[in-house]
Amino acid sequence: MLVVRSPLRITLGGGGTDLPSYYRRFEGFLIAATLDKYVYVSVSRPFNPGIYLKYSIIEGVESVEDVQHPIIREVLRMEDSQVPQIEISTMADIPAGTGLGSSGSFTTGLLKALYTHHRRHLHQEELAELACHIEIDRLGEPIGKQDQYAAAIGGITCFTFHKDERVTAKPLNISMDTMFNLEDNLLLFFTGFSRSAGGILKDQKERTQKSDSDMLTNLHYVKDLGYRSKEALESGNTELFGELMHEHWEHKKKRSGGMTNPQIDEWYELGMKNGAIGGKLVGAGGGGFLMFMANDRNKLRHVMTSAGLEEVRFGFDFEGTKVVLSS
Repeated sequence: MLVVRSPLRITLGGGGTDLPSYYRRFEGFLIAATLDKYVYVSVSRPFNPGIYLKYSIIEGVESVEDVQHPIIREVLRMEDSQVPQIEISTMADIPAGTGLGSSGSFTTGLLKALYTHHRRHLHQEELAELACHIEIDRLGEPIGKQDQYAAAIGGITCFTFHKDERVTAKPLNISMDTMFNLEDNLLLFFTGFSRSAGGILKDQKERTQKSDSDMLTNLHYVKDLGYRSKEALESGNTELFGELMHEHWEHKKKRSGGMTNPQIDEWYELGMKNGAIGGKLVGAGGGGFLMFMANDRNKLRHVMTSAGLEEVRFGFDFEGTKVVLSS
């Protein structure tokens, strides 16, 4: 049996500029940080021929074309084996649809597991790009590249998405004190709303392709906020970073009417009045996790949990997608 883990991620600035509809024209930039919360993929060879899948449902089929899970089906289509004989299982520390990039983490984890199973090696960038090819090119998902690259590489990383499809990844140059400050004072609270990011991202993609002036102005501004967040964090000014998070959220909400709802707005205001410097919804929006930068984490933690939100405590992951068991 082979087990791979692939980290989930949060975005610290510039989110949304990693979509091809934007970066192919203007170049994108964002900062992503991977968490010690993972998607796990196991691969083994069963005694009997066939494809055996265990995720939120159980599948047992003889042909790749009969596989229901779209990502698994597309990955297996690239396999050379004429008679499939494989068992794939997956589980996660946090469920899908919560804004932490689980789909990209799953795809990189699955590819890493299968390539390792067949004694083939992929470099981090190759793994990320192949995962992007599966989700964006083959499946036509209206998503960006940050989830796959963040999961494959790990760490707290600045990504530049070039017009010619190249991606440059550089570690954010922060001190250990700043990193510990972020781990201590970035708080994640689950809103209870799970959602698919597809609708919001599809709208962003279509409006960007049509050169919608409001959308382009918004994304240009958010990219600039990404650069400003980089400067704030590298100078150790986490209070300014928190203020930029709030500024980011105010602009992010303008991208789509589905970005937030009255209940989420109420919780956000509650947090801002009780210990938060700034915050936002992680991911495309519409649900998932509220993330706050706190200047009084104990007060913020008490108020938000009293309001019924569950906190997920985390540290950062610096290993990316990796094999954790091979027997």
